[in-house]
Amino acid sequence: MFSFFKKSSDNDSVEAAAEKPAAAEAPKAGWLDRLKSGLSRTRNQLGALGSIFSLRKIDEDLLEELETTLLMADCSVEATTALLTELRRRWKQDKLETGEQLQAVLAEALRTLLLPLQAPLQTDSHKPFIIMLAGINGAGKTTSIGKLAHHFQAQGKRVLLAAGDTFRAAAREQLEEWGLRNNVVVIAQEGGDPAAVAFDAISAARARGIDIVLIDTAGRLPTQLNLMDEIAKIRRVIQKAEASGPHEVLLVLDANIGQNAIAQLKAFDKAINVTGLVVTKLDGTAKGGVVFALAREFGLPIRYVGLGETATDLRVFEAEAFVDGLLPASLGDGQGHD
Repeated sequence: MFSFFKKSSDNDSVEAAAEKPAAAEAPKAGWLDRLKSGLSRTRNQLGALGSIFSLRKIDEDLLEELETTLLMADCSVEATTALLTELRRRWKQDKLETGEQLQAVLAEALRTLLLPLQAPLQTDSHKPFIIMLAGINGAGKTTSIGKLAHHFQAQGKRVLLAAGDTFRAAAREQLEEWGLRNNVVVIAQEGGDPAAVAFDAISAARARGIDIVLIDTAGRLPTQLNLMDEIAKIRRVIQKAEASGPHEVLLVLDANIGQNAIAQLKAFDKAINVTGLVVTKLDGTAKGGVVFALAREFGLPIRYVGLGETATDLRVFEAEAFVDGLLPASLGDGQGHD
């Protein structure tokens, strides 16, 4: 059983046992129900698709209405243009006649766009497997770390958390609470150098035989150049502690920001070479189409999506389930994914 480990500012160690075990993973069927429910606001944004395709023959007016609807769901100009180009191609090539036929092609095109992003994170290549997380304040980064700890524990992994946001006491306390709740080791320091916390966490993980290290970093805006330099330093220090690390660099994005996610990803990728994404708060946004924009612009894997506040509300991204949950019922594949 893990203990909660807090590193104080004078480098003394304090350990207190945490007895509460992690809860079991929710059944998959329940998650798919929550996925569809969580995506309801975006699905309502796309609700006009039903009327666009209903009892209509395909013409340019229909395609223009479809374009407007996709853009309103934050699919981005680039992604929407690519989708419309494919629909026009199939319209001519397959001699499609009805809106019903075209809607099936749209669902297929959306799945094709997202499938390359479906790449579950594999953590068995290194021990410890080091995951660095970044994102702006409010994106749900620290909460996502706690949920990931729960997720990996459910796989039988031993997990350690590094509270690398040393400037915001609330973030450190939040991570410590997740550590207690999930019964995992937390390395924390009041003030000081965030890079040093990351270095100490990796050393502690080796000594304790830990499987996975999750390293939090201070939330920052891409325009805060000094802070972006600091997060780049954390990455360099991780590489000094472990030459092969970090093995994954996750950027946490709030789905509510829509197209701003593209600018954020560009800035963070330049600073720390992002390798995967966590998209949070999909349950409270009408801008879920941003996932398609990210797919078109970057093609980085979406490792996890978040649809709520509980430990089991962060799950591995599944492209087909996402599309089926996002589109109005008439656009689904009818295979009963929900």
